[in-house]
Amino acid sequence: MLVPVRHKGLSKWVRVPKADDVYSYHEFIQEVLEKFNLPESTTLTLKDASGVEVDPDIFDELLKSTQISFQAVTEECNCVEDSYSEASLSDASFSEWSPSRASASPSPSSGSDSTTILETTKARKKQLTEGPPDSTTARDTVKTALLSKPGGDAIFKEYDQRKCLSDSTRRKMVNTLVADMVETHGRVPPVNARILYALGIITMFPNLRDPESKNGYEHFYDYQSGSGYLAWRLKTVQRNSKENFKRLKTTFLEGPKSPRQIRSSVQQLSGDECKEAMSMMRHSADSKVVKEKMMVTFQHRQKMLQDPAAASSVLDHFPRFLDTPGLIDQDFIMLFGEEVSGKFLSKWPTFFKPRVVAECKNLPANAHVSELLLSVQDSDDGAWDSEIAALLLLLHLLPPTCKGRKTSKISTSDAVNLLVKFVKVGQSMETFLQNTGPIQPFLLCVGERKRCFQNFYIAMDQKVIPCSTQTGVAAFDELFKAHFVFSVSYDEALQSFFTFIQTTVYGIDSGNVKESPRVKEIRARLLHTEL
Repeated sequence: MLVPVRHKGLSKWVRVPKADDVYSYHEFIQEVLEKFNLPESTTLTLKDASGVEVDPDIFDELLKSTQISFQAVTEECNCVEDSYSEASLSDASFSEWSPSRASASPSPSSGSDSTTILETTKARKKQLTEGPPDSTTARDTVKTALLSKPGGDAIFKEYDQRKCLSDSTRRKMVNTLVADMVETHGRVPPVNARILYALGIITMFPNLRDPESKNGYEHFYDYQSGSGYLAWRLKTVQRNSKENFKRLKTTFLEGPKSPRQIRSSVQQLSGDECKEAMSMMRHSADSKVVKEKMMVTFQHRQKMLQDPAAASSVLDHFPRFLDTPGLIDQDFIMLFGEEVSGKFLSKWPTFFKPRVVAECKNLPANAHVSELLLSVQDSDDGAWDSEIAALLLLLHLLPPTCKGRKTSKISTSDAVNLLVKFVKVGQSMETFLQNTGPIQPFLLCVGERKRCFQNFYIAMDQKVIPCSTQTGVAAFDELFKAHFVFSVSYDEALQSFFTFIQTTVYGIDSGNVKESPRVKEIRARLLHTEL
């Protein structure tokens, strides 16, 4: 694609680099520098014909959605270039690069009208694009937008009554605000407009703020990743207007597979000494000796886990995981310290569990949820162990999401089977694991029925690791830790569920890990819930 660029009164056609069907902002900047013979150290700012700054996250959308020309402004001049409206360019010029392949160009008589519209839009947008957004202005913008639309007052009433918003009301609020944003700022609103509405939401409704995020509104709009409820609704609106956009794939930047530094001061063995320790603990019947040798070989084990060729054989080299309870917790403490290790057992039962149960009572009627709520109350009609039931309720608040148009969405009930599996006492565990196949770690619960488990195991690679404490909460604590101890990624369907546990309960990589808006929303909702 070629686009016209104007710099200091000189106009040139510049090619826009493209990779994976996405136009690259940063590579385009390099092309502009080369085309105008500017030094590589030059700080360049792109503006459209009306003088509105073009940010990296909307560059691709802007090119695909409209005919556009750019002004290149350097820090040295930092001045607005002469107006360079698209209407002044001929159709022949645009036919080389226009994504819509417009068949007719504006007539000369319409040029002045087009310029007037651009100037009016420019003046309106400058109120948002110049300087950081003000929280008072943001709040008033959101309040005015909601109250001016049908049903907007119901959103305020629900928040006043519940101090939070249900999922359906939140969707209605987002849809209303995006409609107002598009009506005011066009199909591709500037970044500061999106930030203004996101800031306005958490200023107007404080309990929707996510205290763990940098600004508190990232679940509504995250500038760095271009994600959030407002951003997603904008993409839906743009797609429905028959424009084709590339949906960027988001991936988690951190997680169980990320390399970690050892927090323990225990001296580590290497070479022949390490091999000798591994051999000794393999044949020792003394659990104290086993745990001691496991501690001094921890670094060697971590190196194996970061080696793709050796990671799958860790349990073969360290088989004492399979018969010595407590080794998972020991390795986790060496990674994160005792304070982090104890957070789930101290926070979940007293703080998070009752809030999750209260929140699930507001979910739409569902047989599975009703069954779990009965189980949490230790009712005779309940089907599950009460502690496990509470964890499964959290999964209903953070259900699996569809990863693309061509992939089918897994149900929450199916996701439960990826997290917890039940085996009756006396049933062959080996046969059960063979039929299960090699999947991500899960909690294997053994008992006469689901309401009363007798033993808990962590199943991984068709092997079982006994849990050190035979309670549902403690067993899940070990299941989560096993992902980090063995450097195993979360099951894709359980990504949001485990990420919430990781960042919100344990506080691991909080603020740095990639979180879905739903994770941030549920965190904000639970942390602001008063019982």
